[in-house]
Amino acid sequence: MMKNFKYLFLLLPFLLTSCITTKDVRYLQPSESLVINEEGLVPYNIPVYRITKNDMLNLNIVTTPKGDAAQFYSTYNTSGGIGGGGVVNSAATMGGRAGGAGSTIGGNVNFYFNGLKVDINGDINIFGIGYIKAEGRTLDDVAKEIQTKVNENFQEGKSEVRLNTDGITYYILGDVETTGLSGEKVAHKNTLTITEALAINGGLNRTVDKKEIVIHRKLPEGIKIAKIDLTREDLMNSPYYYIQNGDEIYLNTRRKSLNGFGKDPIQTMLTGVTAITTALTLYTILQRL
Repeated sequence: MMKNFKYLFLLLPFLLTSCITTKDVRYLQPSESLVINEEGLVPYNIPVYRITKNDMLNLNIVTTPKGDAAQFYSTYNTSGGIGGGGVVNSAATMGGRAGGAGSTIGGNVNFYFNGLKVDINGDINIFGIGYIKAEGRTLDDVAKEIQTKVNENFQEGKSEVRLNTDGITYYILGDVETTGLSGEKVAHKNTLTITEALAINGGLNRTVDKKEIVIHRKLPEGIKIAKIDLTREDLMNSPYYYIQNGDEIYLNTRRKSLNGFGKDPIQTMLTGVTAITTALTLYTILQRL
């Protein structure tokens, strides 16, 4: 029977290559390719978000306390109703979001029905102003044009146009072991890195291949596909280090995890012991035949 243990050594290389290492799981490991400036700082490489078709926008026109902007743009668009103050809100966001992780309905229902939709032509239609081109432009550019239109009806300096999206909405899709992480996510922040996004949602488990993260980014010209490596520090120089509104993040399962290895040390050991035991049992049976 002791001679059968020689077959254990045949399985050792397989077990060793099936185990994951710290290089596979650590985030942002030192890289010689990382670009830093003279002060030793990593320069910001934040892409400017440009509006695309079917975007939903939130428009607020703030006036002085006695401003009559609400009456001009109709009481339908007034957040406080008739006499509700000097704020014209084209997208009431009260009531929170409907949907998100674990839900079959995504997005903010109130925002969808009351927000400004960028139509198939790339325009938004504002009651009292008309159509304005939005696709391919930044939020600031469109807000400035709306401000110019508003100033034609009200004294300049007595109103302020605020145009935003409903935060940074992004989507995470992984395998069955990341169901708690998958889903629609919203961050009400000006900027959001991918490490921040993952940290907010509890981080990644060991079944996810951090070297093969796929991002689908929605641009006015179409959808751009990019692959990023979360284990490399030079990711901080990439524009994909920063999440944009509408990004879809795909988490690929590590190959070693598909066969039961690489998830955690105990499971790897148990899987290995099971494989060895099965092999020895089959060998013993065949020897007796």
